[in-house]
Amino acid sequence: MPQASGRARVQVPGSKSLTNRYLLLAALASSESVIHAPLHSRDSALMIAALEALGACFTEVKTGSPFGPDLRVTPLTRGTSLGDVRVDVGLAGTVMRFVPPVAALVNSQVHFDGDEHAYARPMLPVIDALRSLGVSVDDGGSGSLPFTVEGFGRVERQELSIDASGSSQFVSALLLAGASFAHGLTLKHSGKPIPSMPHVEMTVEVLRSVGLEIDDSVPNQWRIEPQRFPGFEVTIEPDLSNAGPFIGAAVITGGTVEIPHWPAETTQGGDHWRSILPLFGATVEQGENSLTVTGADGGLYRRTVSLDLDLSEAGELAPTVAALAALCEGTSVLRGIAHLRGHETDRLAALTAEINRLGGTCEETEDGIRITAPVQKSGTVRTYADHRMATAAAMMGLAVEGIIVENVETTSKTLPNFTGLWSNMLAELQKGA
Repeated sequence: MPQASGRARVQVPGSKSLTNRYLLLAALASSESVIHAPLHSRDSALMIAALEALGACFTEVKTGSPFGPDLRVTPLTRGTSLGDVRVDVGLAGTVMRFVPPVAALVNSQVHFDGDEHAYARPMLPVIDALRSLGVSVDDGGSGSLPFTVEGFGRVERQELSIDASGSSQFVSALLLAGASFAHGLTLKHSGKPIPSMPHVEMTVEVLRSVGLEIDDSVPNQWRIEPQRFPGFEVTIEPDLSNAGPFIGAAVITGGTVEIPHWPAETTQGGDHWRSILPLFGATVEQGENSLTVTGADGGLYRRTVSLDLDLSEAGELAPTVAALAALCEGTSVLRGIAHLRGHETDRLAALTAEINRLGGTCEETEDGIRITAPVQKSGTVRTYADHRMATAAAMMGLAVEGIIVENVETTSKTLPNFTGLWSNMLAELQKGA
């Protein structure tokens, strides 16, 4: 699109990370819960279906929100005999990793399977953790999907050491269920630093917000006592990571985009946008109840920007940051993100391939990527069934005419109606052109 000087207001739906954590805790509570403004997407639908298969009940409460109803949650009954249960995890990391420890709390065989791409996602730390806790898991020796958890209604063992250097979700999965184990859980991480550590901090905060006590005073160690907790009422924050493509569009076009309901304090990794976007010449203003981003005059394309950016705390932002960097002259190094090789796709390989496909110059490093020349030609960008690859491609298409996004509907994984939100934003931005 041409450079824009208009102003758009984009309301993004709820955080997937927070939604799925609260959905799971509501299923383990001792009474009903109400979740306001949850995300309704493929990932959250898969989480709901998985927890329903284990005995929880979810009832929609209409609110008039453009993003769907609130949810009333009736918890599952621990130790219930459900027979053989099948859980489809799709491509959702939170479902494939958070739900298996909960499956150990029902008296059933629970079979986990998912999309073809999910078979490549690391699962062995969760499988080995469950076995160390005395839970039988049959994975056919693969260490990955598909696998079956033999639940007996209780988890007796309470001490566990894992290597969570491949994903913060390995820690979160065990902490979310730990209070429901017979003797609680003492969890230790041993290995290289945990990537996206704010997601573990998010889990700890979520646990405390529903009344659970957890001791994280010792680095890389968590102790949660066995506790029953009542149902709760919570409102989900907007997804700040998914806000990235929209405020990134302001940076690319030179326009202004406002995201309402941006929290003043949050554990979401997307809050890093406030410090990242000024590196691309943008002005970022935190208001009382919103975040407003204005791009530099003339837009971003072929502006000289050189970065050496450690994204280890917010790796999910890397595809969006890469899309911005791939429009600039100069050298941009994104590091601390080796774990992205095990996400929905190998994101480092995918970003490198697609940036080079569009005439840019990108190479993988040991723990990230290096971009040294901007994209400059049209083409179809493969998305690899990865929602963040799709939104990154849409961003680059704002500056380079003729870019086509393959399977843009993959964005429904965490951002339903992305194309509608995107089109409305562009129309508003162009009003000032």
